[in-house]
Amino acid sequence: MNEDLIKITGVLFLGLFIIYLIMKTFTIKEGLENATAPSNGEAGNAASYAAALKAKTVQLQDSLLISKYRTDYENVIINMDDYLSMSMLKLVLDMDNSADVMSNIATLTAINTLSQAKKTLNETMAFIDKQ
Repeated sequence: MNEDLIKITGVLFLGLFIIYLIMKTFTIKEGLENATAPSNGEAGNAASYAAALKAKTVQLQDSLLISKYRTDYENVIINMDDYLSMSMLKLVLDMDNSADVMSNIATLTAINTLSQAKKTLNETMAFIDKQ
């Protein structure tokens, strides 16, 4: 009796699982179909996308208050530029000539990353000056 109950329960669960798999195949979209995209394509979304970007930009402008805190932001950028320069100098001075090439390449990569950060800070400063 107990074994029959276990077999019946197993067959029932297996049957429900097979029905679940069959029902799941009906919801799969094939090819290039996308159920979430609007019917007018990406170009039709450009206006709403631009409006959403503008709204996010205004929200950031309101939170940053560049006109009010301009000098503070400029000081932060100048101090960060000095920090990056000092970090680059430290990496150059700590470079070991007797070490393997890969560790020196890793150090040079870090220096290059810091150099890119300095360029980005200059672009940020130019952006603040335009505001």
